Amino acid sequence: MSEIVNLSRRRVLKGTFAGGVVLGLHIGGAGPALAASVLSSANGAQGGFAPNVYVSVAPSGEIILVVHRSEMGTGIRTSLAMILADELDADWNSVKVMQAQGDAKYGDQNTDGSRSIRQFFQPLREAGGSARQMLVAAAAAQWRVAPATCHTEPGHVLHAPSGRRLAYGALAAAAALQPVPGRDTLHLKDKDTWRYIGKSLPIVDLDDIVHGRATYGIDVVLPRMTYASIERSAVYGATLRSVDSTETMKVPGVLHVVRIPAAPLPAGFKPVGGIAVVATNTWAALQGRRKLKLAWDLGPNASYDSQAYRKTLEDTARQPGKPVRNNGDTEAALKGAAHHVSADYYVPHLAHAAMEPLAATASYANGAVQVWTATQNPQQARTTVAQVLGLQEQAVTINVTLLGGGFGRKSKPDYVAEAAFLSREVGAPVKLTWTREDDVRNDYYHAVSAQHMEGGLDAQGRTVAWLHRTVFPSITSTFKADVRYGAAGELGQGVTDMPYDVANVRCENGPASAHTRIGWYRSVYNIPHGFAVGSFVDELAAAARQDPVQHLLAMLGSPRHVDLHALGVDYPNYGASIDEYPIDTARYAAVVRAVAARSGWSTALPARHGRGIAVHRSFLSYVAAVAQVQVAADGSVRVTRVDLAVDCGRIVNPDRVIAQFEGAVVMALGNTLYSELTFVNGAAEQSNFTDYRVARIDSVPQTHVYIVPSNAPPGGVGEPGVPPTSAAICNAIFNATGRRIRALPVDTALLKRT
Repeated sequence: MSEIVNLSRRRVLKGTFAGGVVLGLHIGGAGPALAASVLSSANGAQGGFAPNVYVSVAPSGEIILVVHRSEMGTGIRTSLAMILADELDADWNSVKVMQAQGDAKYGDQNTDGSRSIRQFFQPLREAGGSARQMLVAAAAAQWRVAPATCHTEPGHVLHAPSGRRLAYGALAAAAALQPVPGRDTLHLKDKDTWRYIGKSLPIVDLDDIVHGRATYGIDVVLPRMTYASIERSAVYGATLRSVDSTETMKVPGVLHVVRIPAAPLPAGFKPVGGIAVVATNTWAALQGRRKLKLAWDLGPNASYDSQAYRKTLEDTARQPGKPVRNNGDTEAALKGAAHHVSADYYVPHLAHAAMEPLAATASYANGAVQVWTATQNPQQARTTVAQVLGLQEQAVTINVTLLGGGFGRKSKPDYVAEAAFLSREVGAPVKLTWTREDDVRNDYYHAVSAQHMEGGLDAQGRTVAWLHRTVFPSITSTFKADVRYGAAGELGQGVTDMPYDVANVRCENGPASAHTRIGWYRSVYNIPHGFAVGSFVDELAAAARQDPVQHLLAMLGSPRHVDLHALGVDYPNYGASIDEYPIDTARYAAVVRAVAARSGWSTALPARHGRGIAVHRSFLSYVAAVAQVQVAADGSVRVTRVDLAVDCGRIVNPDRVIAQFEGAVVMALGNTLYSELTFVNGAAEQSNFTDYRVARIDSVPQTHVYIVPSNAPPGGVGEPGVPPTSAAICNAIFNATGRRIRALPVDTALLKRT
């Protein structure tokens, strides 16, 4: 639900908007969906109305949208502006975006979970439509004609009978005096008249990025700024026992050595502690840091060994766990099946490894602090800084820059709090830059996972029983002590939401304790679950001696909505209404058919070449992937082509949608073939791209993205392409070699020609 009011006369906005029409939207809550209100008093008191999105039309004709989500390559600043501009019937060249600071008045600013378009598509249409009707009403009043006799063209109101026209800028002041249309009088444009929605437009930041004018977190420079680098323990929960900084202070340019307190476990978003070296330049800070002599108490996770932990997880996955979905009698069906298939899957820890390492610049003075940083979650950054510094949130300002990648890591503001703490301690602005080694060895890692799956086939090859056990450390463990089981939202990412038409289904979750910080990573738990489920369905197809595409379609069954609530499953559905966003097997089947047709599924391939298919629903979107691989005699794998068919509902900017799915293929390629973090004595053994491998440009396949036309509400775009791609690659390897891949990254030694 959204509420819109006229804020044009509100003094609090002076200095932000220069006159004209200013609309404030409140999105969320239980109030009326669209409330008409005119602010005629000088103070513009609104009786508690708290807008969280702002739109203005200035006398100059410039249209400004305050964008409250962060830009990290998704094009969200552009797409949100396109929605507004379309309903406003604005001239795109007059539309500007202004980045919001971190502030509760903007509502939810956390840019994750592939939610921005689906949450703000309709509210921004209503805001644009309201402003358009107010401009039309102002023009009609000036011309003394009925509003119904007027219409708009980009940036203008026209009265066709008389041929008169007025620019939006000329009407802005008068429009500010108009009431906001009520919902019953609001007329949104028909989709056939959309000018921008559904069309590919360049991102609004493109010119600045291409010409090097764009400001990322790492680019900020302040007067009198100092530079910091921090030595932390790579063992989660370690505390500093002693410090010798004698040699550090001899390094030219080093100014201060500052101890950062460690938050008690679980640390949440707060810093893990360490020693900062503050200097006149980054190089001096790094050189001084290398000369520190530190002794650590490594704490409760000092014995963490990922190889031993893997065995523990796999043993746990083979034992009965806590049931999270139970339909029919799976045990009896497995016993009575004509064929029994069993497989175990494993996915290791992964690091975010965004191209721009973590960076924040802070300036503390007179009991308040300003921060400039690349963050996905500016409000959480504000809260965490306030907690660490003992300030009220009103004393903390978070200025959001562009992000050079995020993938979920930059929603966790430990690095932001570190910079703010250091600025207070040294009495000067501080830029803190993490090194790549810091980034890899002190991450909020993607969870390691072990899974056990069993399926029963009848004599005709139909799957009659499905058992899925999953074991992983939960993200909740980063914030709460003694968490050993997954949350409903984590299990609803590829386990409890399994869509296949199987009469007997049992899903279980086993206990697992965390020994590192666990955090959101692009696609989250859909990565291990999508890999396992997508691979296991292919194993069932092989056991049934069926073509994988035909087998997938048969398992999906007749078109229907899978009612998990009726099956007794706790399923949050990514925070969306299950009525508006049902689990729709017809949409699954449509993307499977589309990708099979587009990829040339049935055409022949040379020896040791293969194709594989997988399908997955995540973040309310449906994606099917076909991967084509070539496996050399030495076992090395080259993914030569990936086709994706995508149904993500109504889309705004196709170019950005395609780019996000192309990027998802690159990330999935790294997850599948190269990336792995291992731990010994509590610390990650990898530290940089030399040993934590990601996909490089020469390994990226030819990628084709096909957007399936859809009138469904908007779904997610940034994350859904990753999960099915890994399974499709591994299924293609089986097709090429006859060898199953059940653990990531792919062990090429298993694929050598013998």
